[in-house]
Amino acid sequence: MGELTGRTALVTGASRGIGQAIATRLAAHGALVIVHFGTDAAGAKATVEAIERAGGSARAVRAELGGDDDVDTLFAGVEEALAGRSLDILVNNAAAPPAGPLGATTRAQFDHLFAVNVRAPYFIIQRALPMLRDGGRIVTISSVATRMANPAQTSFAMTKGAVETMSLTLANELGARGITVNAVAPGATRTATNGPVFDPPGLAELIAGTTALERLGGPDDVADVVAFLASDAARWITGQVIDASGGLFLGPRPAVTGS
Repeated sequence: MGELTGRTALVTGASRGIGQAIATRLAAHGALVIVHFGTDAAGAKATVEAIERAGGSARAVRAELGGDDDVDTLFAGVEEALAGRSLDILVNNAAAPPAGPLGATTRAQFDHLFAVNVRAPYFIIQRALPMLRDGGRIVTISSVATRMANPAQTSFAMTKGAVETMSLTLANELGARGITVNAVAPGATRTATNGPVFDPPGLAELIAGTTALERLGGPDDVADVVAFLASDAARWITGQVIDASGGLFLGPRPAVTGS
């Protein structure tokens, strides 16, 4: 079926959007995919059913990240789904969205962001390592917010900066086992869930105009990058942040493009 046939993958936040696209793509390459979800049971079911209709294999596992027992709950389901098999690929995709600018972010919102976006992936990796095979893959979804100064996303960008640093240091630690650890940083990505965000007149065109490839991204644009990093072809790439934004805000754009 594909180059990941016989391998297993856990994708967090896989009931919709980028996570759903990642889960679907890994399954299309042959992996058994564990589709994690927090509250969107219908979305997780739809993801699993889409994978199975295409001839792939998937299992849904529920755990609301950010709480005290989140990792225990998640891995009780993961271990049942794996049924004694090792884990080959871990994709930390689940994340809480930006909470707002400095003046509007509450302590509770700040703590929730760090619980979901930083603490959860850290301890998910910690818990996964004993079952992750040598030569496995860890990919964490970051954001271009780490290289852009967006006052509306300060706390969110801080969480993504943390997981980029985590990926760098873990790549150095886990290299002896042949495990690669990387981060992928999407930019403006339109999904079925966040589509209305881009509905205000002119907004999508404005963002596309500041992007080198002159369009908004889609979930498949990010999923393809993750699938590559999960493959044998990416065996020599580790400790990297891969920008998957189409070149968002690289610098001043020329007034006229093309030949």
